[in-house]
Amino acid sequence: MRSVFQDELDNVSQSLVDLTAMVSASMTKATTAILSCDLKLAEEVIATDVKIDDYQHETDSRIIDIIARQQPVASDLRALVTALRMGSDLERMGDLAHHVAKVARLRHPNAAVPPELVSIIQAMGVAAVAITEKTGVVIATRDTQMALEIERDDDVMDDLHRKLIAVLIEPTWKHGIETAIDLTLLGRYYERYADHAVSIARRVYFLVTGEYAS
Repeated sequence: MRSVFQDELDNVSQSLVDLTAMVSASMTKATTAILSCDLKLAEEVIATDVKIDDYQHETDSRIIDIIARQQPVASDLRALVTALRMGSDLERMGDLAHHVAKVARLRHPNAAVPPELVSIIQAMGVAAVAITEKTGVVIATRDTQMALEIERDDDVMDDLHRKLIAVLIEPTWKHGIETAIDLTLLGRYYERYADHAVSIARRVYFLVTGEYAS
């Protein structure tokens, strides 16, 4: 019976890793869509968000079923409850990639990002995908040192976000209020995306150590 239960726990963990890969792919495509004005790719990301939501809901249902049938206690219960919360964070990350794609669709065929800000948005996209891929490894391995690294990786995103805002509030800004709002939202989407990855890393750290990362 314990072997069957362990298999179920392992399957839940693998589902979260799979969800991480789906979210990472969506953000990669969303960033490409926003920078290249690719409507087809933006639509693909928007459609994929439904699949991410469905996958997360199915994973949640399995976790709840395991809790009901197995009535786990102590570390096993903590692992399952933590998995529910991580799934919610990943679903929200998928939503944020979806939001980036919606900005691309809204402004098509025009560019949502002015040429002088392409490098910052591109860097934010790269940072987002890197932090997601590391999050998947942390979920799979429960590597607490790597979990702590994600906190530092988030600092990169925060720095990029500050640089973006600094450009938007310059008196020399010449692209109008609408573009400034779009970019403010985009910056927030990427920044919050990384914050959810940090939240997952903290949950894994607590799951392994029983302590909150300082």
